[in-house]
Amino acid sequence: MALGIMYHPKLYLGGSIRKEKLDRIKKKLERRPGFSGVFLISISRNASDQLDIYEARQLCQSYYRKYPPFVVGIAGSREEALQLVERMVTDCLRDRGDCALKEYLRC
Repeated sequence: MALGIMYHPKLYLGGSIRKEKLDRIKKKLERRPGFSGVFLISISRNASDQLDIYEARQLCQSYYRKYPPFVVGIAGSREEALQLVERMVTDCLRDRGDCALKEYLRC
């Protein structure tokens, strides 16, 4: 079951995710999305939310085969994912002066 996950070109990575293992993590997410220990931050499809945080094993649900996520961050834990979101907000405020994360991260 291959998913069509798209990744942000400047992917935010948590401290426990090493760059040299990133390609291997991406391949695992595509081929065997049921593996745990990785949290994904993606742009929300919901108009009222900006980002979604979920554990990678949620990709096993059939919804994600039909609607693959646009991943902007990968973390090793929920706490680490929240820290990444905080960093994204800080970067967005610094660069744009607002918190329009969807627009900022799609650039």
